[in-house]
Amino acid sequence: MSNAPSWPFKLMPLHLIKLAVGCESVKELKGWVAERMKTAKKKGLPRRHVHITRMTPKRIEEILAGGSLYWVIRGEIAAREKIVAVEPFRDRDGIGRCRLVMQPKVIAVSPRPMRPFQGWRYFTEDAVPPDLTKAAAGTIATMPEPLRRELRDLGLL
Repeated sequence: MSNAPSWPFKLMPLHLIKLAVGCESVKELKGWVAERMKTAKKKGLPRRHVHITRMTPKRIEEILAGGSLYWVIRGEIAAREKIVAVEPFRDRDGIGRCRLVMQPKVIAVSPRPMRPFQGWRYFTEDAVPPDLTKAAAGTIATMPEPLRRELRDLGLL
């Protein structure tokens, strides 16, 4: 009997991680997404959250196998949005760009410190923090974000 995977095999989800530049909290990120969805509705456009990047991921199939875009807010991984499409395109100047299309639902995750970096990075399934509601049923999930940050900084969370 062979140890080779049977075809078709299921791809492991691959995620992306990116800094949410200018964003101060998960609440603010949720507000940005809600405002974009409101604007899209008024214009009769599809309600999907799109983030445009310069570089196109090469591992698109793995990302579309259940990957999310994890957002780093104020030095910690704080939230995610499920990626539903990756759309490479050329802008008006002919420069290659990429639309990361996400479900417009921001999910808070168990905060984890993250140093600044440029652009986006791949983020493997074994490295992602759990969703906050799963990681902390009840008490921690209902705490205000600034209090969670302070308790984490003190080593109490």
